[in-house]
Amino acid sequence: MDTEILGIVAVFIMVASYALEQRHPVFVIIFAGGCALAAFYAFLIHSYPFVVAEGIWSVVAFRRWIAVRGGT
Repeated sequence: MDTEILGIVAVFIMVASYALEQRHPVFVIIFAGGCALAAFYAFLIHSYPFVVAEGIWSVVAFRRWIAVRGGT
């Protein structure tokens, strides 16, 4: 898979799932996955500040998903 396509797919997943977060908690975990995918893309293109930023967003979204589901 071409890395540019991977980046486009990651950003599309992030934007679409963020827009749909209020509809169902599953979109929060999809957003977290999109952020993780974007972090992986940033790693592939050696953009380490974005690896850190997207990695943090992924963790924050994952924790928010746990909270939305009624976890601790």
